[in-house]
Amino acid sequence: MEKPSHILRENVPLAPLTTMGLGGPARYLAECTSLDEMRTCLTWAAAEGLSVQVLGGGSNVLFADAGYSGVVLKVGLSGVVFNGETVEVAAGEDWDGFVQCCVERGLAGVECLSGIPGSVGATPIQNVGAYGQEVKDTIVEVRALDRQTLEEIAFAPAECGFAYRQSRFKGADRDRFIVTSVTYRLDVSGQPQIRYPELRRHVDDECPTLAAVRDAVLGLRRGKSMVIDPQDPNSRSVGSFFLNPVIDEEAFAALKDRYPNVPSFPDSAGVKVPAAWLVEQAGFHKGLQRGGAGISERHALALVNRGGTTREVLALAGEIRDAVEQTFGIRLEREPVLVEGHY
Repeated sequence: MEKPSHILRENVPLAPLTTMGLGGPARYLAECTSLDEMRTCLTWAAAEGLSVQVLGGGSNVLFADAGYSGVVLKVGLSGVVFNGETVEVAAGEDWDGFVQCCVERGLAGVECLSGIPGSVGATPIQNVGAYGQEVKDTIVEVRALDRQTLEEIAFAPAECGFAYRQSRFKGADRDRFIVTSVTYRLDVSGQPQIRYPELRRHVDDECPTLAAVRDAVLGLRRGKSMVIDPQDPNSRSVGSFFLNPVIDEEAFAALKDRYPNVPSFPDSAGVKVPAAWLVEQAGFHKGLQRGGAGISERHALALVNRGGTTREVLALAGEIRDAVEQTFGIRLEREPVLVEGHY
């Protein structure tokens, strides 16, 4: 099969395509703006015996310092179609741009997810959530390309395996599907639902507008350097590096006996303990630095690129994980996807 030169570039630096700014070059980068281009890329890569790594907005991925020896397929599908209370959004659309559009149209349901970097296609994979909202609460359909058959398949919410920061696309079927579009059902009443205490404290009005909630969320995120800003060195991260662990009631009772002031949140699977609290209690403070990697000065869960390497970030992450496990008996789980170089 002839090389699809119209969509392929060679030896492309990956660091500028990620929010953390790390990673070596991709042997090939394919920027695909249609399903046909995606199919062509996958078919050619298979014929050449090359692995394929899918890339969206680059906000939840760490590429190895050596780069990637296969094909990085960047999803560039675009288009947003509003139809009453539902809206179908192509996977390559910017997530926060979509949220802003919903707020401006008076559609509630995603306003608490303002300021989250990345593309729409990543939201069902991660079951993206913040400040009391998760995308699983509004998703009505996920469409995805099967990398084996090259057919596009529609998934109902019950088929997606949604859980806390989890889905079938991240778990059992990881690397099998490429999300192509997501359809959301939003609330045309335009009434925001504020469930998160921290957010409620930052919203003055008892009956706030969607715009007021969005502004409050953006303010909270900026205060933690969780909004991408080229002028803010603390935002050179993948956001929260570790998931908040969920432990059973018995384990939490034992933890509370040792640490009476431990914060917690109820969860359907048990009790959720803030990973940031665990990190700081284990001796890792905001602003700490190890070579070219560090912890954000504003949020203990954000590991920051201080001009270093992926190796340095992973070394710091491992040091934190081991210390938390030794101190609390809780093993933190990494949130971003690590893409090995394969060289």
